[in-house]
Amino acid sequence: MYLQKINLNKKYALVTGAGKGLGRACSIALAEAGAIVIALSRTQSDLNKLEKDIKKVKGKIIKITCDVMDYEDLKKKLEKIKIIDILVNNAGTNIPEPFERVQQKSMNYLIDLNLKAAFNVAQLVVKKMLKNKKRPGSIINMSSQLGHVGCEGRNVYNMTKFGIEGLTKGMGVELAKKNIRVNTVAPTFVETPMVKKFFKNKKFKKSALGKIPMGKAATESDVATTVCFLASTASSMITGTSIIIDGGWTAQ
Repeated sequence: MYLQKINLNKKYALVTGAGKGLGRACSIALAEAGAIVIALSRTQSDLNKLEKDIKKVKGKIIKITCDVMDYEDLKKKLEKIKIIDILVNNAGTNIPEPFERVQQKSMNYLIDLNLKAAFNVAQLVVKKMLKNKKRPGSIINMSSQLGHVGCEGRNVYNMTKFGIEGLTKGMGVELAKKNIRVNTVAPTFVETPMVKKFFKNKKFKKSALGKIPMGKAATESDVATTVCFLASTASSMITGTSIIIDGGWTAQ
């Protein structure tokens, strides 16, 4: 038998930014694969909706209301969780601005959320994983194709996602001997609420889709399925790298 199936039965999976978009999709997919989802979001109402969706697929969920940028509260909330096998380090955002008009406020916010908070979450989770050495760990940092190529009007986002790619490589090398794998998923534009907002600008939408050889945006399912693969033992020899889901954008 050569085909390894994606089976996350009895695995505990922490997903940050779980209430909307890719975080929500990944949470549901992980539950479908058998994982017990630890869903973290700063919005309780979003978690309540997610709980209903996960129950529809007969999954299990533990809800945590927390802002990942509040380190002390984050640390306190995660201390209550005994086991984390999988981390989907997903919380993040984008504030498009032309380079010469980037505001200090928006730049600091993106760095604090996309980079610093992602690092803090990963560090807290790794410490917990190391206490359960017999359970292999998998960390999936949510990156972007813009962690591999540049894009006008998204310089700060580029900077944070290139940073996530670098962090992932460093973690992947250092933690490999400790039975923890670390990878990124780097999607192109995905049909999420945030991207749909950007695509209201028809000129931008035409330009973005025109750069994708396959001519279409990715779906939430495309990303969530890849996350489940990286979370599972089917990817047991993959670490310190990035799976780019971009329809060929970065191949050009």
